[in-house]
Amino acid sequence: MKHVIIYTMPTCQYCGVAKQFLAERGIDFIEYDLSKDYKKMTEIVSRTGRASVPVIEIDGEFIVGFDKQRLAKKLGM
Repeated sequence: MKHVIIYTMPTCQYCGVAKQFLAERGIDFIEYDLSKDYKKMTEIVSRTGRASVPVIEIDGEFIVGFDKQRLAKKLGM
């Protein structure tokens, strides 16, 4: 089972799309709302070099933005 974390913000349209993509495929994930956690936000920006969401972390590897093909490949679909 893959360990999946999604970093979101409430104003992000693609965050909802990414969460729906994961949920429809039965992928369990942990969600962090970066608008409520400044420390986590600065950590993610530092680790990815990007200040955009969604950021999806799968087994320690980051995917910035909603990239359906890359997500499916990383999830083994």
